[in-house]
Amino acid sequence: MIKPNKIKSSLKLLSILVFVIASSCASKRDIVYFQDEPLNVESELDNLYELTYKTNDILTIDVSSIEPAAVMPFNLSPVSYSNTTNGSLNANGNALRQTYLVDPQGNIEFPVLGTLKIGGLTRAEATQMLKDQLREYVTDAIVNIRLVNFTVTVLGAVNRPGTYTIQDERISLSEALGLAGDLTIFGRRDNLFLIREIDGKKKYAKLDLRSINVVNSPVYYLSQNDVIYVEPNKAQIRQSSYNQTTGVIISAVATLATIAAILIK
Repeated sequence: MIKPNKIKSSLKLLSILVFVIASSCASKRDIVYFQDEPLNVESELDNLYELTYKTNDILTIDVSSIEPAAVMPFNLSPVSYSNTTNGSLNANGNALRQTYLVDPQGNIEFPVLGTLKIGGLTRAEATQMLKDQLREYVTDAIVNIRLVNFTVTVLGAVNRPGTYTIQDERISLSEALGLAGDLTIFGRRDNLFLIREIDGKKKYAKLDLRSINVVNSPVYYLSQNDVIYVEPNKAQIRQSSYNQTTGVIISAVATLATIAAILIK
């Protein structure tokens, strides 16, 4: 005859283990990024397909002409940094190319011409502005501007999350997701979250990949330093709640449940 107190003890232990499993499960609040409602919405963003230069952009600017000597003062000379250990050049043995950093006021310091306002300009506008400034010195100047730190970051339920450097200075949402290996089966297609900085302020947008109209979104073409977050679906959240000991606990609960059932008979 099984004593009632032993049955109670077994059932009590079973209840404790069930509680442990329940309390170890992760919730959406534990897993999902950017859960609070954004202050700004997609409607506040412009449908900009053309890149404009921003604070902290890093640029290379080359000025050329049929008379190379005439434009030499307007080009930054490569700099060689010596390694204090062996006195060599950089890791590749090459001189490092100098770049222009757009300061918080949107300016760069250009040889001979001095301070130039480049922030907020497109490549075409900045190129024309430089040509106009150079015309006093060189009548046939050719200006080539390139942004070298155009990056986008893709996070969340994608196959290869990370920060990607874009070579051609123009990329769409679909192309960025392609670089990240597309959404996993656990990624929510109806709730992509985008963060963009404009004039020092963060702007936000939510996107639904299930709709063809996503290609008409003002943020479909990405800007430098955009962040895209793909929210995981409920299945992914549930899956993430399991840890290495969950299987052991479930097995123990099943065993105890069987024992309890036998004892109660």
